[in-house]
Amino acid sequence: MRTTLTKRLGISTPIIQAPLAGGGDTAELVAAVSNAGALGSIGAAYLSPEQIIERGKAVRAATSGPFGINLFAPMVLHPVSEKAEQDAIEAVTPYYAELGLAPPVLSKPLSSFDDLFAACMETDASVFSFTFGLLPAQAITEIKRRKRFLVGTATTVSEARALVDLGVDAIVAQGSEAGGHRGTFLETFEAGMVGTISLVPQIKDAVPIPVIASGGIMDGRGIAAALALGASAVQLGTAFLTCREAGVSDAYKEAILTSREDQTRITRAFSGRPARGIANRFLTAMANEERVLPFPAQNAVTRPLRTASSQRNRSEYLSLWAGQGLRLARRTSAGELILRLQAELKEAINRLASENNL
Repeated sequence: MRTTLTKRLGISTPIIQAPLAGGGDTAELVAAVSNAGALGSIGAAYLSPEQIIERGKAVRAATSGPFGINLFAPMVLHPVSEKAEQDAIEAVTPYYAELGLAPPVLSKPLSSFDDLFAACMETDASVFSFTFGLLPAQAITEIKRRKRFLVGTATTVSEARALVDLGVDAIVAQGSEAGGHRGTFLETFEAGMVGTISLVPQIKDAVPIPVIASGGIMDGRGIAAALALGASAVQLGTAFLTCREAGVSDAYKEAILTSREDQTRITRAFSGRPARGIANRFLTAMANEERVLPFPAQNAVTRPLRTASSQRNRSEYLSLWAGQGLRLARRTSAGELILRLQAELKEAINRLASENNL
């Protein structure tokens, strides 16, 4: 199915694999998605500049198709007191002890946005996307100079309009059902919790550029619904996490495959920024914990715990980011998933046409 975006991006199906920063989007996954006619995406926010360049080369070596790369927009980092750091570490120390780990030691981020951005520009990615805010003017100028397709993330109409003013080429409309971090940047996080079916048509009516629907879309029926609402493409994250090529642990994949739509929660416990994930022991125990640092400091507080849990295939301490379409997850390869999504999309459209002829 061709749309405005499939033509502009050079893909044959209106499906984008969400950037899965944190290890889910391996080069193998990104390349497999692009080879299947969709758009694979690298989530580069937690990579070093060297890793970004290496990942870009690995993807290009495995596919001749277009792919995207994603960063978090630069954020104002509020100073964290030494006492707040110690309190946050104290709150998670018992969980570290259960795994035989020493309490975490916080360190400063090694790479600046400018360094990460420069590395992204050195890859062959034809699409650059971002979330958590707006990009600096000099970054926009460089992206335009290199003729990269620019995509921003919005959770409200006002954010979408701000992105249009910035000069983006398309907007990801992130509904409240979406897994992972919320992209809200102009409103309160509570105000940004608008469902996909409500958000997409309102953003579509408010902006003159293509809209990409994201949040809770797991099968061809969801894609058909998003296109009917005015989207030119869809972005799926959770659906790709259970693919063979995804880089998350088997425990993470199993948690997605065995969980229900009512088992996700919005939490700050893992990273300090609201994100939707499957409720597990750590998330539940930290639900009322006030000793949580702002992003990205809290992310550093929990990272060693999450890394060790992933290595040991233990899901109770993992940040199990996932959207609300959990019952529709399936264990398959990326290429097979896209073929099934395409078939389901065609079936959904044909069913609607048939019913309209009754």
